[in-house]
Amino acid sequence: MKNLLAVKKFIAKGIFSRLCEIGEGEMKFKAIVIGASAGGFDAIRTILMGLEEGFDAPILIVQHLSSHSDNYMVTRLNEICRINVMEAEEKEKVHSGNAYFAPPNYHLLVEEDETLSLTVEPKVNYARPSIDVLFETAANVYGNGLIGVILTGANSDGSKGLKRIKELGGITIVQDPKTAESNSMPMAAIAITKVNYILELREISTKLVELIGGKNESNR
Repeated sequence: MKNLLAVKKFIAKGIFSRLCEIGEGEMKFKAIVIGASAGGFDAIRTILMGLEEGFDAPILIVQHLSSHSDNYMVTRLNEICRINVMEAEEKEKVHSGNAYFAPPNYHLLVEEDETLSLTVEPKVNYARPSIDVLFETAANVYGNGLIGVILTGANSDGSKGLKRIKELGGITIVQDPKTAESNSMPMAAIAITKVNYILELREISTKLVELIGGKNESNR
């Protein structure tokens, strides 16, 4: 009996050691979620323009917008970025190399089958779309295969969702508050989560490429 217990402990220790040896670069991340508010257009533009066509992960984005906003941001980013930028649609299956924006006045969720869902449920953190809604549903689906990014913003939306991503083993990135147009959202996220990385915008692009794999446009 003692020998059996010793073997089990040895196996468990070996598995644990192997898990500790696995670096972030060896992991296969399934998706990236990004949240931004005040100043978000410039921040998101900087990050997306650093990614090349064929970037090997889908990107889901919540940018706080007026309920009456048009799709100028999506249209403009699609014109200037190498990856495809579009508004998310109900029951849409996500694909690598695409960035999906939550439409104005709709929460964006990830369903268990990894399709997207749009709802007009009540506002969360005074916002619809809410960053927390996207981050929490994506974390529950993708687990440790998710990367979460919090950018500039004037409230605390996204901080709880980023914490959930961290709890489930995902990677968490926050824009350096010193470089944010509005630092409230980055500060709120850092206050409740021991995030993996605090980076400037161009560094975020580089880190995403490093984690996902591929070339960084800003380094060419």
